[in-house]
Amino acid sequence: MTVVVLIETVVIGVLGLLVLGLLRSHAEILRTLRQLEAGTARPGGSEASAPVTAHAAKTSTAADVMGTTLDDEVVKIGVAGARHNTLLAFLSSGCLTCQEFWDTFSRRTRLKVPGDARLVIVTKDAAEESPSRLRELAPRSHPTVMSTGAWEAYGVPVAPYFVYVDGPSGQLLGQGAASDWDQVVDLWDKALAGGSVAGGASPGRRRHRHARADSELLSAGIQPGDDRLYGKETQ
Repeated sequence: MTVVVLIETVVIGVLGLLVLGLLRSHAEILRTLRQLEAGTARPGGSEASAPVTAHAAKTSTAADVMGTTLDDEVVKIGVAGARHNTLLAFLSSGCLTCQEFWDTFSRRTRLKVPGDARLVIVTKDAAEESPSRLRELAPRSHPTVMSTGAWEAYGVPVAPYFVYVDGPSGQLLGQGAASDWDQVVDLWDKALAGGSVAGGASPGRRRHRHARADSELLSAGIQPGDDRLYGKETQ
């Protein structure tokens, strides 16, 4: 009888350890899924730093965004060769971190976009998204396009994710992830002003900076050819 009780105790103990192991594994899976959804982890278990800063784009040439609108109309948004710059915001209807951007885009009527670029929101196709939910989230002030092809063309790894394109040259100036819109604005304003993003500042941005510098010099009474521009002292 004692042997039977001992065996049962051992069996129960082993089963208990198995259950604890399964629960721990399940919890780890859930934690990783939440991180992937929020854009703070990547497949393979490696976590991205938060926030992720803008960095050089993986490709140098932009691709036009082709897909469907939330009204199921085929649309093509020209990005390369456009007169203005474009900031592509890759979002999802189910992403927890994306909700912050959906709220901001819908709430702010005059959204400050770095470099006065056009903001275009890009989600995946209807087969991978919820069009009805997207209609509730999408702002009226900025276009929203469902295009899994665009995600693949730009190699988007997580959501939310942003890609900045210089329209006239069709060059990708950089890309990166962020947790809120103010961070995006600060990130790209600094990158564009300092030319620290791959490709440097856009030609339009450089012309704007040069014109502003000329205006400030003229306001200070310094004309073109002034000796002070060349480090010479005036008498």
